[in-house]
Amino acid sequence: MLLEITIPSPGESITEVEISSWLVKDGDFVKKNQVIAEIDSDKATLEIRAEESGILIIKAKKGELLKVGEILCLIDTKKKTSEKKNISTKQSPSAKKRLSQYKIDNKIDNKIDNKIDNKIDNKIDNKIDNKIDNKIAQKKHYAIQAIPSMGTKSLINRSFNVKRLSKLRRKLSERLVSVKNETAMLTTFNEVDMSNIFFLKTKYKDVFKEKHGVNLGFMPFFVKSCIKALKEYPNINSMIDRENQINFNYYDVSIAVSGPKGLMVPVIRNADTLSFRGIEKTIKDLSNRIKNSTISIDDMTGGTFTITNGGIFGSMLSTPIINPPQSAILGMHNIVERPVVILGKIEIRPIMYLALSYDHRIIDGKEAVGFLFSIKKSIENPINTLIGSENELNNYFEL
Repeated sequence: MLLEITIPSPGESITEVEISSWLVKDGDFVKKNQVIAEIDSDKATLEIRAEESGILIIKAKKGELLKVGEILCLIDTKKKTSEKKNISTKQSPSAKKRLSQYKIDNKIDNKIDNKIDNKIDNKIDNKIDNKIDNKIAQKKHYAIQAIPSMGTKSLINRSFNVKRLSKLRRKLSERLVSVKNETAMLTTFNEVDMSNIFFLKTKYKDVFKEKHGVNLGFMPFFVKSCIKALKEYPNINSMIDRENQINFNYYDVSIAVSGPKGLMVPVIRNADTLSFRGIEKTIKDLSNRIKNSTISIDDMTGGTFTITNGGIFGSMLSTPIINPPQSAILGMHNIVERPVVILGKIEIRPIMYLALSYDHRIIDGKEAVGFLFSIKKSIENPINTLIGSENELNNYFEL
């Protein structure tokens, strides 16, 4: 029986996908639920699994565009069962001898086929490589002729590689350019003293991890600080829809996470209702799904505000790009010990620069500056602004 494996629907608005990779070869035996291919949609990379065990017959090449519902491959489910039946019913010594010979012949045939296939593949690859090399050589020749001699006989290696952008990367490029062209984006900055956050993190990180099974990081403090600031400045938790402005009365915070396929922005739903434990566990779960390529489209749509942390890569300062259709994004950066003036004296403090990029069409500069200053106050004095008092610390961390 030939089982058809078709392109599933990654989401309501997506009608076409690109085959990003085949994890098995044509003619391979695949097991049920085995991951056989990956496809790129406009928003995410999805895995395709074998629905039954059998021999794979590939119908579409890597890089090919297919519509939802089109046939990706076939699985011949009959071959494996017929082979098992033949093996189980041959019982006589002469039959076993023939079966052994049959297996040997099959191995020899497979080796011959593989050698032939490899030779053909090598010839094709060599032809392609030769064509590319010839074009590169021609370009080098013309470039060298155009450059005046500098008195050296050696040639500098100026080779390059060309690869097609994935569908996900192409769509991301389009969205980033559209944001720059279609919004009045502006960025404002501030700095925050992380001393008190470091104190709380150092004091509670071990018992927090022992109790909840996740690390106590900086992100819950910033998520909670952002929600507090969004309640004070509701226009930042809004979006433009043609001639209308939509203000959200809930807080779905998007978190930028770097994955194997690029930057993904999953959403922490109803972040205002979650504890520190809930925020950390949600981030850990979403990050694991991004690394394992099991994240869904629904996990990355519907956010109302975004936080990105370039500091984990060592970024000192940046101007983050708004995540459409949202109207603002907070950029966190690395923490560096800097000299600051405290009550007339110079002290060394762990300082982080913050950046807020926002759509100036609906968010005024006064609101943006006030929003960042609210976050600064919450981070620099978390016990009074976020927690309430020192007596509430154990309850706040659910210890």
